[in-house]
Amino acid sequence: MKNDIISNLYILIKQFARYFGVALIGLVFDFGTLILLKELFNLYYLIATACGFIVGLVVVFILSEKYVFSNPKITSKHWNFIVFGLIGIVGLGLLSFLVWLFTGVLGINYIASKVIATVFVYMWNFFARRAMYNN
Repeated sequence: MKNDIISNLYILIKQFARYFGVALIGLVFDFGTLILLKELFNLYYLIATACGFIVGLVVVFILSEKYVFSNPKITSKHWNFIVFGLIGIVGLGLLSFLVWLFTGVLGINYIASKVIATVFVYMWNFFARRAMYNN
């Protein structure tokens, strides 16, 4: 029993660390898209935030499937991506709300708002997506 707990904790920590690496790569794509759209194309910051999030979502799905999670409960890649994406949409709603709150209401710079909001969304995404797999 104690060995099972230690083994499960080890797996959780390993997945959390790998997901962190995958999320960092996704974040580069996410932030890159946000800044490009906001600064170069002068797109409204909330729309740019959503676009960045979607680009990051696709990158994170591909890398998570390859490097983080194994043995999906949903065997269809199509449906697995849809559920993965739905979790991302909930995360996008949370992200957008938090960025709006921090920037639109509290007057914090949109990049700083995105950083703060991303921490919350990361935790949501990891644990919700982890539940999709037999780990």
